[in-house]
Amino acid sequence: MTTATNARAILLTGAGGGIGRACALTLAAKGFHVYAGVRTPTPDLDATGITQLTLDVTDSASVAEAAGQVAKHQDGQGLHALINNAGVLVQGPAELVPIPEWHRQFEVNVHGPVRVTQTFLPLLRAGGGRIVNISAASARVAFPFLGPIGASKAALESYSESLRVELAPWRIPVSVVQLGAMRTEIFAKSAAAAEATLAQADPQTAGLYERQLTAFERAAAGQRCAPVDVAASAITRAVEARKPKAFYVAGSDARLAVLLSHIPARLRDRVFQRVLGLSGIGPTAAATT
Repeated sequence: MTTATNARAILLTGAGGGIGRACALTLAAKGFHVYAGVRTPTPDLDATGITQLTLDVTDSASVAEAAGQVAKHQDGQGLHALINNAGVLVQGPAELVPIPEWHRQFEVNVHGPVRVTQTFLPLLRAGGGRIVNISAASARVAFPFLGPIGASKAALESYSESLRVELAPWRIPVSVVQLGAMRTEIFAKSAAAAEATLAQADPQTAGLYERQLTAFERAAAGQRCAPVDVAASAITRAVEARKPKAFYVAGSDARLAVLLSHIPARLRDRVFQRVLGLSGIGPTAAATT
């Protein structure tokens, strides 16, 4: 690890790829020193202004070790920002997603940010820092077959709301960045995991969702994903703002989710059914063996 930096230092989780990598490189280019939390060090982050830290947000010992390293090299200067970016995406019919997968979704996306925030708050107080929690459009409007990710991000936003008021006496702002679909590998990995889960599910129950899932996958294949630079730009605004906003939105589908959240629930359901090709698909009989 390189030696100490300055008060414009940032701890970023989930920096190993996709949005995290783009964010780390963008912030380093702007003069911040980024402590990039990764599960496995990568040459993709070998750049001036970036120090890679082995950090698993689901492991308290790993988080504590990372905090100790940052405190040592900051030498009392603290942190300018903590960006809770690490996350996973679990998808599939809520009836069929195994309970361990629900646990994994919340352990990474909710308990992880809580664990990291609790551990790094002394460094944020010392540096007059801020917290930026990375959420998703599905927190505002839950999409069918994306229940686990939507529920986890909604929980993260609720946590952020409480935290913002609790930390107000120390003037530690808490911002949420709601992202739309970005061009990363997370969707492909999630789809592969969901397919594997369905293959292990009871065939009769899985067969009930066959037509709906086919329509959903067809609609998802036509979705336009924004480049990760869009996400990095929004996160950077939250980091640099003199008075950070409570919410930032990035991506056209995230902005659409804001609009959809204001229409009546039954109308919103019909919109989803039509857009996702689910209209007219009635109950499917259980498959027989």
